[in-house]
Amino acid sequence: MRKKLKITEGIFPMPVLMVATYNDDGSVNVMNAAWGTMQERGTVALNLTETHKTVKNIKKRGAFTVSIADAAHLKEADYFGVESGDQEPDKFAKTGLTADRAETVDAPVINEFPLCLECEFIEYQRNEYGCGVIGKVVNVTADESVMPDGTLDMALVDAIAFDPYTHGYYRVTERVGEAFRDGLAYKGR
Repeated sequence: MRKKLKITEGIFPMPVLMVATYNDDGSVNVMNAAWGTMQERGTVALNLTETHKTVKNIKKRGAFTVSIADAAHLKEADYFGVESGDQEPDKFAKTGLTADRAETVDAPVINEFPLCLECEFIEYQRNEYGCGVIGKVVNVTADESVMPDGTLDMALVDAIAFDPYTHGYYRVTERVGEAFRDGLAYKGR
């Protein structure tokens, strides 16, 4: 028997994305965004309101990075979601994390998060069903620690996901199948 639940964001897992920009003074700004995805190959869509300092920075700089949050830095990732850059201008510095300038865009790469997408700002879309930052992915980098044989190993990224029903974070680490292959068992039946 199925039971009704309260309508919420409703899709699990939701990625825990660290969206990073530079502030006007060159300091690093980071926010936690669970409402984000690939709109199509090479295009990121982030459902963020224009009131966020991060969105204002993205529009000014024309660039941002998106890092995948990992379990080792869960507290920092959560802090970037509960503290506003408008209220605490040094929120990045308070965490002790470090950043370097991205190779291809005017935005920071947070060194401690192992996987990062460098994005050029394309446009801000707003309509009755949502709003958001659209960006073109122009470079992807990964820390060598998650590439033991030269290939990205997502289990080593130790990504976390957000649960919108109970507001929990979960590890996304175990590979359980092979995409575009395991389902072939049903073809021709």
